Amino acid sequence: MFVARSIAADHKDLIHDVSYDFHGRRMATCSSDQSVKVWDKSENGEWHCTASWKTHSGSVWRVTWAHPEFGQVLASCSFDRTAAVWEEIVGESNDKQRGLSHWIKRTTLVDSRTSVTDVKFAPKHMGLMLTTCSADGVVRIYEAPDVMNLSQWSLQHEISCKLSCSCISWNPSSSRAHPPMFAVGSDDSNVTYGGKVQIYEYNENTRKYAKAETLMTVTDAVHDIAFAPNLGRSFHVLAIATKDVRIFKLVPMRKESTSAGPTKFEVQIVAQFDNHNSQVWRVSWNITSTLLASSGDDGCVRLWKANYMDNWKCTGILKGDGSPLTGSSGQPTAMSTVVGSSVQTSQNALNGMSAGRIGKRAPFAPPLRQLTSPKIYQQHPAYY
Repeated sequence: MFVARSIAADHKDLIHDVSYDFHGRRMATCSSDQSVKVWDKSENGEWHCTASWKTHSGSVWRVTWAHPEFGQVLASCSFDRTAAVWEEIVGESNDKQRGLSHWIKRTTLVDSRTSVTDVKFAPKHMGLMLTTCSADGVVRIYEAPDVMNLSQWSLQHEISCKLSCSCISWNPSSSRAHPPMFAVGSDDSNVTYGGKVQIYEYNENTRKYAKAETLMTVTDAVHDIAFAPNLGRSFHVLAIATKDVRIFKLVPMRKESTSAGPTKFEVQIVAQFDNHNSQVWRVSWNITSTLLASSGDDGCVRLWKANYMDNWKCTGILKGDGSPLTGSSGQPTAMSTVVGSSVQTSQNALNGMSAGRIGKRAPFAPPLRQLTSPKIYQQHPAYY
């Protein structure tokens, strides 16, 4: 089994997002109390809050880490119609803050006229780029031309998606065969409009993003979306959190040599699970894309894994209080397939049930005990 460890988060309102850094040893949380907290994991496995500050003048929906190559950098987005970029600074030797770190705001992005619902950094091979999506249906892509000066960001692209946007995910593939691509989900509640997930791809000729695909079978509100790490595959795998969990395969169709438009995809749905029996709020892949975690209003995190025949099955159910979940046979659900590295390398393993943006209170489940693998921690990051 697994061990659930409770954290007294001390947020004054609903916690909306939990995000791990690249190494999985730092964590950020954000809340409707307008604050962000940063947590560091100690050697004994305990999480300690090392920073807490008011970030926005409205509910903070999402928080995300940049790749450590760019320093200790966070981005947050809020109902107050802004996104913000924060950097951790360690006090200089001649400073009263010597050796102590503190977070400072580097910039505020104010282009949106409505609530900014998600914020994500682009894959690091694209440079330091930040993407936001808003309730007004606009995706904005910003770039920091000088990674040493995070107060300067230029708006590179504005893409209108027509539907209210709720979540965004970059395709992490760094292959030259795959142009930069992201997916955006909509939480528009009108089920008569199909296509709540849209895929956009960068066109080198026009230097703009164009819609490559719309997943017309997704008609219900989408709360989260996540591309799987690519690891050299020729196709892409996309997980979607809506009223159930869905996994899609996007297979690029061969381009005509004269074709200048976006790639066309053969869209295949490879799995669909309604085991949560409720709205699903988050989906997250492990680093090898072999394990998918999902969290829902049933108060559980469910782990999904594919066998060699590409048949997906539930391999574990995690309850926030640590008690074993009994299946229909009355026996505790087996967790034997969830090995240490599977949970450890799930970069954003779903430690919190999202409260959502519609005010429904959901429980904040405590983090899982992260099972360490000796291969992972041979080199510790410099900030420990």
